[in-house]
Amino acid sequence: MAIQISQEEVFAFHDGGKVHVALSKQLQTQKDLCLAYTPGVAQAVKAIASEPQRVFELTSKRNLVAVVSDGTAILGLGDLGALASIPVMEGKAALFKSFAGVDAWPVPLGHCRKDGKDTGKTDPQRVIEAVRAIAPMYGGINLEDIAAPACFEIEKVLDAELDIPVFHDDQWGTAVITVAGLINYAYLAGRPLNSVRVVINGAGAAGIRIADMCKAAGVQDLLICDSHGVIHTGRTDLTEHKLRHAVSTDKRTLKEALVGAHVFIGVSAAHVLSGEDVTKMADFPAIFAMANPDPEIEPAVVAEAMGTRPYVMATGRSDYPNQINNVLGFPFLFRGALDVRARTINTEMKVAASQALAMLAREPVPSDVQALYPGEKLAFGAQYIIPKAFDTRLYKVVSYAVAEAAVKSGAASPDTDLNAVKAKLEAGL
Repeated sequence: MAIQISQEEVFAFHDGGKVHVALSKQLQTQKDLCLAYTPGVAQAVKAIASEPQRVFELTSKRNLVAVVSDGTAILGLGDLGALASIPVMEGKAALFKSFAGVDAWPVPLGHCRKDGKDTGKTDPQRVIEAVRAIAPMYGGINLEDIAAPACFEIEKVLDAELDIPVFHDDQWGTAVITVAGLINYAYLAGRPLNSVRVVINGAGAAGIRIADMCKAAGVQDLLICDSHGVIHTGRTDLTEHKLRHAVSTDKRTLKEALVGAHVFIGVSAAHVLSGEDVTKMADFPAIFAMANPDPEIEPAVVAEAMGTRPYVMATGRSDYPNQINNVLGFPFLFRGALDVRARTINTEMKVAASQALAMLAREPVPSDVQALYPGEKLAFGAQYIIPKAFDTRLYKVVSYAVAEAAVKSGAASPDTDLNAVKAKLEAGL
């Protein structure tokens, strides 16, 4: 059942914003003032100047993430500008803090379009320069709602140049959660990932990175469709990132691609599938229809078409089972990365997050989590392949998996004590 909210309730909730500054040290005496500012602060300044890595010890940098956007691809709303992006960036900061104890701050970037304007296509170089300039304050950069193809270049350049994690959630967040669901679908179906046939509809930032993550997890048979149909090697209109996933096939349309497919993953537009389309998929198919707010096919339509035949259904919405939601990923990816002072969030860390999410869904659900979802039976199976956002075990399980993968892959600080990281996470928020 969808939760009904009015415009008045939304505006009341957002009144005054959703984030504010909270002090970790209180100023109550003259000595406090001397310690916090002059003359005491000079000692911290000089220490960092002589040993730059002490910035993680003596400032907020070690637990602070910038949530950066130019407002060119806000939610499902499109290009509404940097100013209009602020409520989303504040919301992201609130999720960081609430779910993973990560301090985050909205950084909307104006004048980062072509010719320095506030409208039009993103100028990647302007965004890169702006983020590079603010990076000293932050332990990580979360890029958000920046349209493709600029987002690919921006993330690539910044991740290579900066010594802190740079993560574009619209590219990778959905991908990490989708692959967790895919891992559990394959487990339920008794099919190894290298034998699962996947069709993705939507070749923007999310679709491309879902394809990358699927292949990193072991998928070998994958087709992507864009607005012109199947991305195949005979096309001459493909971008660099689409070309990487082009295959030699005689299939030309989404409907043709779906025949015999095991998994449909949609990050495209509402109602592009019919009930007849899903009946032509393989036995026990998975339909991940994640367009928001309306999915590529309604769950009720799938249910009617499939009848008594088994299947897995997932959407991006909270009012249906199996919600593929980024909040299951980015807070804990950054928590794990920050705790080991990782210089990047690499493929190994992302795959580890997917695997940890998948394994957690197979565990018995605590009664306090079940109580938050009275309309659902949270037991591993076709109706529950993804953990719920309010499952507090995510903080420990996913964050530690990311931290461990960072150490094993060489992305973490060489002096990381994983036992200390684990103990901190087990202590909870």
